[in-house]
Formats: sequence, structure tokens, C-alpha cells
Amino acid sequence: MSGYTINKQEGRVSPHAATAYLENQFMTTTSKARIVLLIDSLGMGGAERLLTIYLQHFDTTHFEPRVCALQTRQNNPLSAEIQRLGIPVDMVPVRHLRDPLAVPHLVRYLRRQKVDLLHTQLEFSDTLGSIAAKIVGIPTVSTLHTFDDPAKRSRTYWRLKLRWWILNRFSDRVIAVSEGTRQHHLRVGGLAPNKVVTMYNGIDLARFTNPTPTDDVAGRQALGIPPDVPLLTTVAVLRPAKGLQYMIEALPAILAAVPDTYYLVVGSGEHETTLKELARSTGVADRVIFAGTRHDIPNLLALSDIFVLPTLGEALPTVLAEAMAAQKPIVASNVGGVPEMVEPGRNGLLVPPADPASLAEVCLQLLQNKDQAQAMGRTGREIVERCFNVRQQGQHLAKLYQELLTNRNGHKVS
Repeated sequence: MSGYTINKQEGRVSPHAATAYLENQFMTTTSKARIVLLIDSLGMGGAERLLTIYLQHFDTTHFEPRVCALQTRQNNPLSAEIQRLGIPVDMVPVRHLRDPLAVPHLVRYLRRQKVDLLHTQLEFSDTLGSIAAKIVGIPTVSTLHTFDDPAKRSRTYWRLKLRWWILNRFSDRVIAVSEGTRQHHLRVGGLAPNKVVTMYNGIDLARFTNPTPTDDVAGRQALGIPPDVPLLTTVAVLRPAKGLQYMIEALPAILAAVPDTYYLVVGSGEHETTLKELARSTGVADRVIFAGTRHDIPNLLALSDIFVLPTLGEALPTVLAEAMAAQKPIVASNVGGVPEMVEPGRNGLLVPPADPASLAEVCLQLLQNKDQAQAMGRTGREIVERCFNVRQQGQHLAKLYQELLTNRNGHKVS
């Protein structure tokens, strides 16, 4: 779980001397560099939430940030949150990838704002923004948040092929949020190894504090959960790939051994109705609490005993870092970037994906061994402080921005 060095042999990113580097690089700088963070929308997705957290710790001493969204989803609720930070939010509406006006509009926008560097995230932004930035002649950084491996010759496959082709040729640096993600895009997408670096996402650790016992009791009571029962929790967008159906299928075996257990599901999505029906047909509906979308995740994690993420694939699930910050032991699928966060036996346990029997077995192991579970929670906090702190991520990104800006005048970054 090491961090950030831009190294063309390894493509890794390690934290040493980032602050000193920036101080030296900026000693002769008299004006702030204008950075636009371009993203597909400002809905409640993972990448959007991460952007908002990162902006709270953005280096405004040396950079002048603004955010630009290409589409509106769920009324872009994070726009207001970003503006409250004093960061401008713009819209350059794009209907679809083949919109012939998209790139010209972005080019005009970048020139009008006199942008020095563009940082793109998600499909439309990576694809269209990287082209526009190349036309304008400014450096670009793109962040890859997901594993993408669609069926060959599908529409999604060809869109992804286009995105990889554009990133390979037009983006100056590509950030992968885990080493597993980096290796995937090198292997499947054919991205150049010296262009792609690994940089773990960070979270704001200050949000995760220990509540008082009164908070714990009141919080559970509001959810209809008794104060002293074991509580398993999952926070996720409710879609099939998150694997919550397998956790619900595991509950009968868990309840047979620990009858007073409850399962808290936080989030909403297309799969919610199906999951509720599964809970009813499995006979555990009275023990599964669907809390919907919530904005008090630290408080809900504080109420919990074990955090479960039965996902079928994940690049680097930030919610695991949040659970670790709340000192909760982890039960998660051994997929994607999850093994880079969960060290079996130290801060949690890993199971094969789509395996209810294994989920039940490891949940029971922790439910029946509280000392082990609490020790894992403490270790998880140590790991997240060392590897997934948003303040460190801010330093790493600032260093990367400055390296690209320094090499802007015809000097290729490698």
C-alpha cells in the first residue's frame, strides 16, 4: 500500500518530499495556474463525491480551480456543495459523445477561461475533454475510477476503445485509483506504461469521530434497530454489480447462529425493489433495514459492528476507506482493488465474489469473536491514515499538476 512517485518504470506514485518539491517549484511563480476539473455530471456517484472531498483540500495557494460539468443528473446536487467552497461551477451541455458541437464548445470554454491545465474524469470528459485540451494546447490529466471490460463488439466496448485511444494519444498523464486498475488498463486498454500512474483516493479523516453512547442508541432507534444487537452494514449504490443479493442470501445462515443480527443497507438504485423482494422471499425482511440515500455516513458507520461489501468488481471502493476510518472490520469480495485495501487477518477478511456461504462464514467469525473484530477495526484506522488520507492525495495531485505545467513548453513529460 505504498503511495506516489511518478516513475516511468513502475508507474507508481509515493509521498516522499511532495511538499518540498512544490515549494521549490513555485518559488519563482507569481500567479496561480488555472485548473479546470471536468466531469460528466455532479450527481451522487462515487467519482463525483470524491471530487467534492478533494476540492475541500485543494491547493488554492498555487492553483485557481473551477469545475465544469457536461450533463445534469439528479439535478447535480453536488454543484451547490462545491460552490459553497468558493469554487465556480460551469456547465458546457453535451447531449452525447457524437454531438458535433461538443468539442468546439469545450475548446471555446477552455480559451475563454484561459485554462492552464485540464483534469478530466469519467467517459464523456475523458473522451471529449482530452481532444479539446489538445486543440487548445494545454496539458491534461485523466483519472480512471473503474475496471471496464465489456463484451467484445458491444456498443460499450467500442466507446471504451475510443476512450483508450484518445487517452493514449492526447492525455499527458492518466491516474489509476489502484494498482489493479492500472494493470487492467495497461493490459486490456493498451495504455502506455510510462503514462499511467497509481494514486489512491483519499478521504477526509476528520469526519470520522467516535460518537457518544447516547448518539449510538438514538441513531439505532431512529432506524428501528435495537440498541445492543449485532449490526452488519453495507453502503452502496443498489445495482446488481454491488452483490448485495448474495449478502441477503447469506443472512439465513447468519441468523441461525446469531439470531439477533440486523443488516443495514444504505443507498438507493435500480436494484432496490429486487433486493427487497429477495429479502421477503428469503424470510429475512424483518432483519434488513433499507435506509435509502443518506448524507450522514460517518454516523451510520459508527452504529455498525461490521462493514460488508459483497461487490462483484471494484477499482478502489472509497467506502471501504470510510469504514476503516470508522474503525470497522471489513468483510469484502476479493476482487479488483479491494485486496490493496483489505489485508486478510489484519483489518478484515476477503471472500470469493458471489458466494453467500463464504459471506456467512466470515461474518460469523467476526460476530463470534469481538476481540478480533475490534483489533481489525483499530488496524484499519492505522492503514487508512497512512494510505488513504485526502490531504496526501492533494499534495500528490499538486505535484503532478506542477510537473505537467513545468513541461508545457514543448517538453514531453515521461
